[in-house]
This record gives sequence, structure tokens and C-alpha cells, in this order.
Amino acid sequence: MTKKKSVIRGAFSKVLGVILALAVMGIILFSAFREQIEQWEYPIQYQEYVDYYAGKYGLDPLTLYAFIRTESNFDPMAESSAGARGLMQITEVTFDWIKSNIAPTEALSFEDLFDPETNIRFGSYFVSYCLLRYQNDLATAAAAYHSGWGTVDDLLAQPEYSADGQTLDHYPYPQMRLYVRKITSSYRRYQEIYTDYEI
Repeated sequence: MTKKKSVIRGAFSKVLGVILALAVMGIILFSAFREQIEQWEYPIQYQEYVDYYAGKYGLDPLTLYAFIRTESNFDPMAESSAGARGLMQITEVTFDWIKSNIAPTEALSFEDLFDPETNIRFGSYFVSYCLLRYQNDLATAAAAYHSGWGTVDDLLAQPEYSADGQTLDHYPYPQMRLYVRKITSSYRRYQEIYTDYEI
């Protein structure tokens, strides 16, 4: 082997060694910070309110986090083009219906949905009602939260969308399908990340 080839091979070996060392360091750093990165991506915020109202309405708090993350990404001032407001994106019609059920004598207005506690209180009740109405099936409840009971009930009456007439097997509308996928996948990720979460 010529001296020149030996020098080239030695330089190549050093470069390869540096690359491998950097790759190993990257893997170690990623592993060390993976949990933190996942918690940034799937945060736990407003825990006091979420835990309280989850307990009150018999919900897994992680379900509420999945809805809040999907609806507003934890922005209490979020407002949709359809006029839905706050953390759990509640419309005025839904607000009025929930208020008549849980707070008929309270001096609350639609504006109060920008208050995190009020929004989580109302949203928790609504999620619990949807779950109760649809046999605790999160996907069907999410479809109802997004598109309304009338739409979901109509689909349940059609065998191509529901084999049992109680839960949806298929979602004919792209926005509904995307929303259900977001809620269910977000809930799974919260369960994976926060395995020891307790109220």
C-alpha cells in the first residue's frame, strides 16, 4: 500500500469515527430529551380545572387534554370562523344548551367561554354527555362533539356507516374523519406519555 493511500485511509477512518461518535451522542441526547419533547408536543395545562371537572363528570383527564389540544392547542382566546370560543371551542348554541343543563341560574354569558375554567367546565360536561350518549365510544363521541348529534344519529341509522346502530364504523365526511383521527390519536399519545397520570 502506498503512503498516500495509507494517509487517505487513515483520514477516512478518523472522519468515520467522528461521524459515528456524533451519531451516538445524538441518539443519547435524543433519548434523554425525548420525554421532554413529547411533553412539549402533548402538554398538560390547566391541570387544576381539568382534574376537577374530569372527576366531576367521570372522565379520564387525558381525554379532555386530547380535546383541548385538538380544538385550540391550549389557547384560551381561540375563536373559530364559526364563532366557537375558547379552549374547547364551544359554539353559542352549544353554550346555551349546556348552560340550561348545568348553570341555568348563573349569570354567565357566551363571553365567559374565554375564561379557562368556565370553558373546561362546559366542555367537560359536553364531552361526558357525548360519551354517555354513544356507549363511551370515543370516536363516535368525538364525531358528535364536532358535527352534532343529529348528524351522527343520521349516520348511525345507515348500515354502511354503523354495523350496530350505536357506534360509527366509518366517517363519510373528510373533516369529521380528520377530527376523529386527531382526537383518538392524541388521546393514545397522552396515554403513552403520561402512563402514571393520576387525579
